[in-house]
Amino acid sequence: MVPGSVRRVSQTMRRAAGTFAATRYPAGYHGDYQGDAGFFEGWYVKLVSADRSARLALIPGIFKASDRGARGEEAQDEAFVQVLDGITGESWYETFPASQFRADPRVFDVTLWGPGGEGHGTGDVPLAGAAVSTPVQRFDERGLSVDLAGPQLSGSVRYTSPLDPWPVTMSEPGVMGRYAWVPVMECYHGLVSFGHGLEGTLTLGDQELDFTGGRGYIEKDWGRAFPQGYVWMQTHHFDTPGVSLSASIATIPWGRSRFQGFIVGLRIANSAQDTLHKFATYTGARTTVVEIDDASVRWEMKAKSGDRLRLWAERRRGGLLHAPVRTQMHRRVEETLDARVHVELVGADGTELFAGTGEAAGLEVHGDLAELVALSGRPSR
Repeated sequence: MVPGSVRRVSQTMRRAAGTFAATRYPAGYHGDYQGDAGFFEGWYVKLVSADRSARLALIPGIFKASDRGARGEEAQDEAFVQVLDGITGESWYETFPASQFRADPRVFDVTLWGPGGEGHGTGDVPLAGAAVSTPVQRFDERGLSVDLAGPQLSGSVRYTSPLDPWPVTMSEPGVMGRYAWVPVMECYHGLVSFGHGLEGTLTLGDQELDFTGGRGYIEKDWGRAFPQGYVWMQTHHFDTPGVSLSASIATIPWGRSRFQGFIVGLRIANSAQDTLHKFATYTGARTTVVEIDDASVRWEMKAKSGDRLRLWAERRRGGLLHAPVRTQMHRRVEETLDARVHVELVGADGTELFAGTGEAAGLEVHGDLAELVALSGRPSR
């Protein structure tokens, strides 16, 4: 075996071992064991004010270009914070040197040092060689603190209630279920919190955005690239308190073939019940209807138990975010924080278990949707 082949095999084995070790910690950072393979990781932090007049999505993350091919195409490693204003549709992509990125491998704790505004910081010690006044962007389980020059966004928000993650067990380590153990998935997904309270103020340009009494949500993705085609929706603003929906369906590469994979969690946590209704490929659920047009997304599924979930999302225009392909972070994806999702959960006996409409919803509809729809009804893996 030639030296280059030995090195590739060694790195592949190291990534597989690292994947197994990190799988039980979906909220943490997964980039330390990736070698020279292309890799991205980003945490999606959604903030909605109590009156819903302020809606932001902040995405701290990192992109590492592959040594094989990507660097020859002038791709480069970079850390970033993306910002989407869900009211105006404006978006910003602030970059940082990859060396100025730090994240904990077990818990949600991300820090970026580098150019920004005046530099309020968080009180943490900067990296060696960095000036004390260097702005610090900090995101963790307690809240966030930012000082970003591009969008002129600064301030801090504290989480006033514990994060509410998708449960992690050995058999189902998070939202991906058993697929989380597979070391060769193109994209992995984690759900860090279905919902939590907010307190604090951010300044965006000349606007003061008060998030006190509002609601937050956090999820994340990591891997090689986003799926070729997918639909994602999320909302936790229903008339019924304590209800949160996260749902995604995508074209999943599997060897030389593809299949339609999906994950849906309908979380109901209030005085009446504390339940997570799961509909996913790995639970044996199946999609019965997927219809996508310019105005809406209609998606229906049936669980092995016979329960049925019906989702109908009204599409709205949004802002453009950067998303990863294998060579760079420059694929533009439209996302809105102004969608509306109608939800109906019906038991096997026909009893209506839940019905409601989620407002201030995040929605992305992107890529080869014709193939995604065509894969409906085919066997999953």
